[in-house]
Amino acid sequence: MTPLRRPPPGLRAAGPAWRCASLLIALGVLAPVLTLAWLAFGSGVGHWGPLFAHVLPQAALNTALLLSGVGALVLVIGTGCAWLVTAHDFPGRGVLHWALLLPLAMPTYIVAFAYLDLLHPIGPVQGAIRWVLGFDSPRQFRLPDLRSMPGAIFVLGFVLYPYVYLTARAMFMTQPAHLMEAARMLGESRRGAFFRVALPLARPALAVGLSLALLETLNDIGASEFLGVNTLTVAVYTTWITRSDLAGAAQIACAMLFVVVALVWLERNGRQHQRFGSAQRMRAVQPRRLRGGAAWAATATASLPVLIGFVAPALYLVWESAKRLRQGGGISQGLVASLGNTLALAAGVTVAAVAAGLVVAWAARSQGSRPNRARWQARAATLGYAVPGTVLAIGLLTPALAFDSALATAFGWQGLPLMGAGVVLVVACAIRFLAMPVGGIEAGLARIPPAIEQASRLLGETTAGTLRRVHLPLLRPALAAGALLVFVDAMKELPATLLLRPANFDTLATWLYAEAARGTYEEGAIAALAIVLAGLLPVVLLARNQLGTPAAASVPGPDKTP
Repeated sequence: MTPLRRPPPGLRAAGPAWRCASLLIALGVLAPVLTLAWLAFGSGVGHWGPLFAHVLPQAALNTALLLSGVGALVLVIGTGCAWLVTAHDFPGRGVLHWALLLPLAMPTYIVAFAYLDLLHPIGPVQGAIRWVLGFDSPRQFRLPDLRSMPGAIFVLGFVLYPYVYLTARAMFMTQPAHLMEAARMLGESRRGAFFRVALPLARPALAVGLSLALLETLNDIGASEFLGVNTLTVAVYTTWITRSDLAGAAQIACAMLFVVVALVWLERNGRQHQRFGSAQRMRAVQPRRLRGGAAWAATATASLPVLIGFVAPALYLVWESAKRLRQGGGISQGLVASLGNTLALAAGVTVAAVAAGLVVAWAARSQGSRPNRARWQARAATLGYAVPGTVLAIGLLTPALAFDSALATAFGWQGLPLMGAGVVLVVACAIRFLAMPVGGIEAGLARIPPAIEQASRLLGETTAGTLRRVHLPLLRPALAAGALLVFVDAMKELPATLLLRPANFDTLATWLYAEAARGTYEEGAIAALAIVLAGLLPVVLLARNQLGTPAAASVPGPDKTP
């Protein structure tokens, strides 16, 4: 998010209602974490012994191995592709520089779902390899089982590398060319100049992208479970759902929070003492034209992540969906109901997150003489993005049940009205994705000239009136972009939806999860294809806005929340 500054002279601070609302939102984001700690340590230490003996060691080891493998893979792929398309010109570069972002439209659990069938011993890929090699059955030749730690690293790495690619490319595009030229004049080779000049300068961007990729890896539950890797996230889910042990799940979730803190520390430490200079008046690095075999090798290298991370699973989903429809299976009523539930959930989360983001950003802009309080509230409100969905679900469950019971008792209602209506699920997703509208709205407010606001206030307009009549019309692009990102991410959210959904309530993500568990890939492919199509629009917009020109490219600064 943009650094918070004191309002320009002549502007009054926001009223008590705005400040109280912003404070309540910040406390609401922190509440699940505090509840989680109370659940974990308030239920006694009896649970910790079995957890430390039988659950946590293996789950923590698997999580560490998965994070290490995915981190190494996304760094290599993301940084390598970013430098390749920035510093070199080769056939297909104009398409690949934005196509490399396409895996962002693919949730990790969908890619795992697709590759489980594609790479099955009797699937199309292994069947084609055996045909080429002259083998007749899987007993004679088969690839290593995808349901393994290397398989999970492979799938997650080729889906999540765009986080590193996006931030690294933005940094490479803004690096002044004279630094690389000076290194070459001092005798460095092109490779040496990259490793000794360009790469160290890109370290802050790499830290941001790596931390985002690892947080997404930690939040994943579908791909890890499909591929047989028992991570901390999977352990939380199975402990709660299978064993009905909420206290044990809370204690495992606390262990996950330590991992989250370590990842945030990694990102902050990677950017420590770094500053970002403007390269608008400096000549950017000019791509070197490759010829012959080197040019086609570069095209193949940059195309491979797109083919593995997007094209192959997308074609599989299209093929399986078409096969389902061609066989007369049609679209079941359950899938149609899941689509309706998904759209309703995403719409509710979008309205809640954008409204809360507007309150937080506006209150932070208008805090008058209390910028430190504004900074604390804004940062607290955006912490939900770093907290995995399973952790949020565990933390929200106890206060939501208590409030639901009190509400039902007060009005004589039956059951749990908020849980049954999906309100708790909407709140959990809104907390998780609140960072997106807050960051976009703060950036939009920073671009509005203070003179416009000063004129409105000098003419006697109130704070709310200035927001309604001046800022909201100017903030429409930022509000629309934030709403789009929240809507699509809410459609894809799996962990929180699995844990907090009402009874008999399925979204496309949970429908796909259930179909994959049953091994019915054809109908699951239709749900997966719908999620991917919804995710393509924000990726296309992101490619246009972030990778258009070097002058427009930017990297989150030290005070920005990615």
